Formats: sequence, structure tokens, C-alpha cells
Amino acid sequence: MNPIPKPISIIVADDHKIFREGLKTVLKGNRHLKIAGEAANGYELIQLCQSCNPNVVLTDIIMPDMDGITATKYLHEHFVSIKIIALSIYGQETQIVEMLHAGAMGYLLKSASLEEIIKAIETVQKNEPYFSKEITEKMTKLLVKSNQPNYQTPLLLFNENEKQIMRLICEEYTSKEISMKLKLTKRTVDEYRKKIMQRIGAKSVAGIITYSFRCGIYKIN
Repeated sequence: MNPIPKPISIIVADDHKIFREGLKTVLKGNRHLKIAGEAANGYELIQLCQSCNPNVVLTDIIMPDMDGITATKYLHEHFVSIKIIALSIYGQETQIVEMLHAGAMGYLLKSASLEEIIKAIETVQKNEPYFSKEITEKMTKLLVKSNQPNYQTPLLLFNENEKQIMRLICEEYTSKEISMKLKLTKRTVDEYRKKIMQRIGAKSVAGIITYSFRCGIYKIN
């Protein structure tokens, strides 16, 4: 008999109590999820993570005392196992970029459905990025508009497998999906992803996407 998997532990951070309560209520209805705590600002979020080490954090961006960007950067540097999903009312370009570079692995609008929130939680828990459709479209437009290539890594350092993996990452394929498409093991794909990030100095998947656009590895048809 296979052991029953432990529920994914979650901390919800938002300065609006009504939103926190509503989100907690809907998430509690899923037996695969467990609410480990709630925070009203970045300081409380960090303290909670230090005490209960959750699997996933859902955090607002604009909060008093310490915002979600600052808290995300700290957690990404000190608690590498915690996966962070940004929550926002608006998908402002500057906030998207800042949260992704701070280390967020997912980005959702607060208008997202319960199904999408659960999907995002389950996806980042598997160490895969998740962005809502609206955010993906904004990221694409932002990267297309950008004409300031600042990466120095020669493209010759990447073999065809690596370039193909980078293209598929830009198209939001998961490691499992990439492994099936390229007939590689998931472990091999994860190793490729790690090496690519090391070579270009990226701290998150957002770095791979940015690099791929600016260097012409991935182009929009």
C-alpha cells in the first residue's frame, strides 16, 4: 500500500484580513492542502516561515512595514525549499519583474479561480513555475519590448538540447512534459535546467526566459 502523501503546508500573507480569511476558507476545503499560518506583512511572514517552514507561501505584494518583494527575496535566500507565489490585484509590469527576480516561482491575480490557485500551488510544489495567463501575456510583451541585451554568455556554450529546453521553458512546459517531449529522464532535464541557470547567472526561471528572448533563442511566431 502506498503511503498517503502529506498535505502541502501553506502560509497566506496579505494585509487585508477579509481576503486572508476568504482564501483560507476555500483552501481548507481541499484535503491535500494545510493552512500553516497567516501573516499581515512581510515581517510576520518571515517569522512564521522560521517557525513552521511551510511548503508554499501565497503572498500579497503591497503590504505595510515590509512588502512582499522584500520578504520574498529574504525567503528565497534563506529558505530555498519554500516555494513562493505572488498575489496581486493588478499585473503591473514592474511588480511582475521585481517579484520574479526576488525569487517568486508563481504569479497569480487575486481574481484567479480556486481551481487555478490550487493548480498553481501543486505546480510550484513540484519545483515548476506557474503564471496565470494574464501574467504570461504581460511578461511576453515586456520581454518583446525590451531591447537592452545585457548578457555576455556566448550562445555557442549551449548545445541543441539545452536550447530546446530553454525554448520549451519559455512555452511553459514542465520538466516532466519536457522529458517526455525530448525523450529524456526528468532528472536529466532538471540537471540541464540547473546548469543553464548557473551559466547565465539566473536565480529563477524568469532569468532563463529573459535570456532566451534577448539572445534570440526563443522567438514569438
